[in-house]
Amino acid sequence: MKLLEINHLKKSFGDLDVLHDISMTVDEGEVVSIIGPSGSGKSTLLRCATMLETMDGGDLIYGGEAAVRGGSYASKSKLAELKQFYGLVFQNFNLFPHYSVLKNLIDAPIHVQKRNKAEVLKEACTLLENVGLSEKADNYPCQLSGGQQQRVAIARALAMNPKMLFFDEPTSALDPELTGEVLKILRELAEQKMTMVIVTHEIDFAKAVSDRVIFMADGYIVEQGTPKQVLDNPQNPRTQAFLTKVAR
Repeated sequence: MKLLEINHLKKSFGDLDVLHDISMTVDEGEVVSIIGPSGSGKSTLLRCATMLETMDGGDLIYGGEAAVRGGSYASKSKLAELKQFYGLVFQNFNLFPHYSVLKNLIDAPIHVQKRNKAEVLKEACTLLENVGLSEKADNYPCQLSGGQQQRVAIARALAMNPKMLFFDEPTSALDPELTGEVLKILRELAEQKMTMVIVTHEIDFAKAVSDRVIFMADGYIVEQGTPKQVLDNPQNPRTQAFLTKVAR
């Protein structure tokens, strides 16, 4: 089943065209990594897909239901419904600093999704255990390392029970030794067949966990395919040049 379908997405900021005619799909259980040089439009693509930026043209379809059709957005109530479909993890964590770790996890499921508090608490405790942070439930974000904050951010996204997760450079704000602990969580999610779209500069990680890799440059999808096709045997000179540079 196609969880996400993007057709002919266009996005400009003033006179600057950032995304040109982007089309892609993501199937249930699939892990898609998006790689490419800075300024290639990767984060803007994610922000359009998660409705943080307004698309200038094209379709955005979740589970067969259109959030955007031909650049026209669905009703507010329909968009609110479709936003429950996915979770988003930012590169700089975006935790609520004045909430404890546990409150960061339970606030939206209780107040936005109107779910049973006892049930949400139980799920949140399990999620914290899964990311190795049970003992940090009462701590505040400022008392955690960057890696721990990012693991809380992943748990918070999962607390909403989304069908898929988006990650925007989830390790770019972390020291190398903290990167490993976050990538470990993503590997475990991939093994559990969580549908994920990951914008990343970690090429070895993308090779290890992805079903498909998309290479972007200058606002275009230049090449896509299996990790073996795109990372081990790239056909496009732009992809070849990027991977050579990254490997140095």
